Amino acid sequence: MKKTPAWLLWTLPLVSGVAFVALWYAVRAWSGLQSWILPAPLEIFAAAWHERARLLSAVGSTALGALAGFALAATGGLATALLLGVSRALHASLYPWLLMLQMTPVIVLTPIIVLWAGPGFPGIITITWLISFFPIVANTTQGLLSTDLNHVALFRMCNASRWQELLLLRVPSALPYYLAGLRIAATLAPIGAIFGEYMVGNASGGSGGLGFLVYSYNTQIKIPALFATALTSCLLGFVFVAAVAFLNWAVLRKWHDSFERNDH
Repeated sequence: MKKTPAWLLWTLPLVSGVAFVALWYAVRAWSGLQSWILPAPLEIFAAAWHERARLLSAVGSTALGALAGFALAATGGLATALLLGVSRALHASLYPWLLMLQMTPVIVLTPIIVLWAGPGFPGIITITWLISFFPIVANTTQGLLSTDLNHVALFRMCNASRWQELLLLRVPSALPYYLAGLRIAATLAPIGAIFGEYMVGNASGGSGGLGFLVYSYNTQIKIPALFATALTSCLLGFVFVAAVAFLNWAVLRKWHDSFERNDH
């Protein structure tokens, strides 16, 4: 297939974004909705500029909680996946319970998290970890169990130990899966931190994270500022995803097919 020009890959998102904004203004003009129901993009940017001091302070607090929870999920998820990948019996024994934990709504677990971890920053980190943990475990475990059987047979013919097989064969084979799990978790970590701030966070002196601002602007019916908070949350998510994408590029670009093949 013919390779897509790089300039087109950069232009298409810009074109679709302009079309979306034009549609937004058209809906606003056609419906006659007031700004407290559907603010226009310019009103959102104006609110973001007016509230820039609070937003910058809040995004720093949220980023800290999201980063701490993401780091715990990245390390704990990898360790758990290695445990599950050692033996299919362990995988069969433990994986259903991890799945059950993932299927339990976080809002149901929130009172327990407050009781065990406490309100504020510890609770925020726990909720962020809980939301980000499972994609890393699921992806990495699948990668460990999906190692090429021909390579496994070769290792066993050479009398490699189970730990040598795991560390020298299965872990490198599962690395793209692990990084894919990190990318999913990177999109969830800021969401988990904001949800945690909304549910179990606290603010002293009228300051807090983005979750606190969501609550504050909603109760004050400052809808353009509420949209500005959502925009700031999206930008924070982009920073997390971009960092993981860079890590993915740095680790895989020299040997993995996802970077060697660009024929679409």
